[in-house]
Amino acid sequence: MEKRGEIRIGVGGWTFAPWRGVFYPADLAQKNELAYASRKLTAIEINATYYGSQKPESYRRWAAETPDGFVFTLKGSRFTTNRRVLAEAGESIGRFFDQGLTELGDKLGPILWQFAPTKKFDEADFGAFLELLPRTVDGRAIRHCVEVRHDSFSHPAFIALLRRFRIPVVFADHQTYPAIADATGDFVYARLQTGSDDVETAYAPSALDDWAGRLKTWAEGGVPADLTLADPANAAPRTPREVFAFIIHEGKVRAPAGAMALQARCDATA
Repeated sequence: MEKRGEIRIGVGGWTFAPWRGVFYPADLAQKNELAYASRKLTAIEINATYYGSQKPESYRRWAAETPDGFVFTLKGSRFTTNRRVLAEAGESIGRFFDQGLTELGDKLGPILWQFAPTKKFDEADFGAFLELLPRTVDGRAIRHCVEVRHDSFSHPAFIALLRRFRIPVVFADHQTYPAIADATGDFVYARLQTGSDDVETAYAPSALDDWAGRLKTWAEGGVPADLTLADPANAAPRTPREVFAFIIHEGKVRAPAGAMALQARCDATA
């Protein structure tokens, strides 16, 4: 089998009452939910950091409650991304990284900077924003990715800009957001948002098979042939990449089952 990067699959958060009796055992103490979830999944995307700062002791506790090899990804602050001029976000970025998130240690994964659907691509301003993103904090390497939701970003100039900074664009499996599959960094980040709670595993088995194939292709350094590229004329170098994928859909009751089923497919060697 061709060498490939590690594939980690998870969900958004771990505190969600409807998971009790579906994902979590009905008698599981709420304080043990993270410990349980982190032993069923390989990654969790933290959404709370988008809305406000957390305390250093919280990050230390989350790291202590989860097993070796588990990874958290964190959403960057909305006060950073929801602004007209991104080049002016330096102070906000500084406050975000001053909250103590490096207390996660080796369990700190990429920072996801999420932009509103109304935010249009402005090459100069977006480039200035990327310049502001720190590469290290407290001596620890920091990885970034960006989730854009306006069609103006589906442009070769955007891909070229991201490749200059080696920052991935989030692939969105979504009904309305642009689906940009170009590899622009040394990892891939996908958010799968079209699942349904009417399906036991959020996505039908055949759809999970398809997604497992795509994630493996990304991990092996390629780009899935059935996904859309913003710059098809300029392929990225083929090199193994770490892949993060999160099943996040409206309702999300079946998201953990979907994530576990997809991880099992990706881990299978046959």
